[in-house]
Amino acid sequence: MKPDDLLRYITEHMRMSHVYQPVMLRELLKSDGEATVEQIAKALLSHDRSQVEYYEIRTKNMVGKVLTNNGVVVPVKKGSRIVGYRLKDFVDVQARDRDRLIAECEEKIADYIERRGVNIWQHRFNAKGYVPGSVRYEVLKRAKYRCELCGASAEEVALHVDHIVPRNRGGQDDLSNFQALCITCNTNKRDQDDADFRGVSDSYELREKGCIFCEAPSDRVIAENELCYAIRDGFPVTPLHTLVLPKRHVSDYFGLFQPELNAIRRILDNLRSSIQEEDPTVTGFNVGVNAGTSAGQTIFHCHVHLIPRRDGDVPNPRGGVRGVIPAKQSY
Repeated sequence: MKPDDLLRYITEHMRMSHVYQPVMLRELLKSDGEATVEQIAKALLSHDRSQVEYYEIRTKNMVGKVLTNNGVVVPVKKGSRIVGYRLKDFVDVQARDRDRLIAECEEKIADYIERRGVNIWQHRFNAKGYVPGSVRYEVLKRAKYRCELCGASAEEVALHVDHIVPRNRGGQDDLSNFQALCITCNTNKRDQDDADFRGVSDSYELREKGCIFCEAPSDRVIAENELCYAIRDGFPVTPLHTLVLPKRHVSDYFGLFQPELNAIRRILDNLRSSIQEEDPTVTGFNVGVNAGTSAGQTIFHCHVHLIPRRDGDVPNPRGGVRGVIPAKQSY
């Protein structure tokens, strides 16, 4: 391809969903038109901030601590945050001594790789299959950058995007089936896949004959995803009062699986936006679940109420859901 043709492609025809194309072309141009797959992969890796963050965590929590504890390095801090390291008492070092020390480090690296081979990087292959960066971002954002099992922060550990129901047990690449797990929880979970998920995939198909929500007519459904659906309430508290329900027959909120909670949250977010677009007078929402007879539940298939609220729809809205016990609403 001639330079003018390539320039035209880059400036006029390139359609980007990521940085991959220009990075690859840059590497080819820098290497006189030809580069190895490894070269291109390394160039792409240099732009992947998530990988840099992974090794920043490893530097601070693992190797940095070991070398600090052994008196070899000292942390460089900005306030209470570690921003770097320096060799302890490293002054007036001759170039030949520096080169010898670097060579010894290189030899240690080579010896270790020869003994262990690719197994030394096995911890980086815990998640099977590629998860797009956009999905990873949404999963981590939803989890507030914390492990959804142990609660560890991304500042302390590396977080993986995990299939809650594994692919090998029918789990889908749907946002509702992903969760953020730290490397420890993800490793432990994988060791228990057979025990944890045996039959879970089939259980999503559970329906109960005679349940009005298991048998809701399709023309009532206004939105759905893989695991849940939404209908308008048959006896609305306010206009556009909507119910969100798991497709699986489960009696109450506390019986929901994590993927169902994720799916319900997603559809609630979408419904909130669509209701506000349909009726701009909606200025708030009550989101509620009745769990158990004493809490007012009358249909024992879990359903989440999304009740649009408008300024002035009641004289005094203060207290909101506290109104389930009227005497306690106002405080």
